[in-house]
Amino acid sequence: MTRRAISFAALIFGVATVGALRLSAQQNDGPAARVNGEAILQSEIKAILDQRPPSPTPLPANVERSVRLEVLDMLVDDMLMRQFLRQNAPAAQQPEVQKEVAELKDALKKQNLAYEKWLVDNKMTEQRMMQDVAAHIQWKHYLATRISDAEVKNYYFANKPFFDKIYVKASHILLKTSSNYTAGEHETLKQKLAQVRQEITSGRTTFEQAARTYSECPSKDKGGDIGMFPYKFVVVEPFARAAFTTKVGDITDVVRTDFGYHLIKVVDRTPGETSKLDDMKDTVRKVIAQDMELYPKILAEQRRIAKIENLLQ
Repeated sequence: MTRRAISFAALIFGVATVGALRLSAQQNDGPAARVNGEAILQSEIKAILDQRPPSPTPLPANVERSVRLEVLDMLVDDMLMRQFLRQNAPAAQQPEVQKEVAELKDALKKQNLAYEKWLVDNKMTEQRMMQDVAAHIQWKHYLATRISDAEVKNYYFANKPFFDKIYVKASHILLKTSSNYTAGEHETLKQKLAQVRQEITSGRTTFEQAARTYSECPSKDKGGDIGMFPYKFVVVEPFARAAFTTKVGDITDVVRTDFGYHLIKVVDRTPGETSKLDDMKDTVRKVIAQDMELYPKILAEQRRIAKIENLLQ
């Protein structure tokens, strides 16, 4: 997810949004920009800037302007996505909005948080909250038209450890490759790692010692330890597939990724929580969208075709 995706993507993944900070905009202050004719107000930028921790010294004028332009950029993206959804997804119905707000209230209650105080703490009005929830629902509706049930099913079962919230703890030994390596050079690295594996499995050295000696990853200083990770979005797919199909305490055969060749030792594995596809379809669609970088791709196209007027002084 790119930096520009933070506002609406944050809404999708359940944290405070840029849109939520727009409530303090006054209707009579001047526009900072127009996006396809729709105004972003100066006070909307101020509402976000006011969330910053106080600076011990005033920022130089050029830095302050750069920050304001960055905030405006985020607001433009937020508006572009809302405009896109108005054109490409059915409007959220009131019962849908009320249902999601009720679920939010229940989730907050379980954390001993009052909904009204949560709104105040996030500088959000009830009206703004409803608008953001409606946008969230529109995004869900859009994904339902873009990603079929068959795609959801295939992706879910191909990545089930991720949806079951299983984590693996592993160490690895990496020998890096380059794009200009010949087939012979690749074979040499594979054979070298295979020999290292034999040294470990025969007891002539430990995995940790071998990592410190041979690995070209910074984790070598920790004996190859790379900690816990889920099936998606932390390590590349061939690495994850090998790690998640290997028993705790075992070492994989040589694994090739875009980074090079690896030996992976699985140190631990959490039990996770068994999920069901019927309960996960919306979540799976959001993960697929994240995996295919759908949000930034939509934004890039909307920026290409939009009329954006920067009026910030």
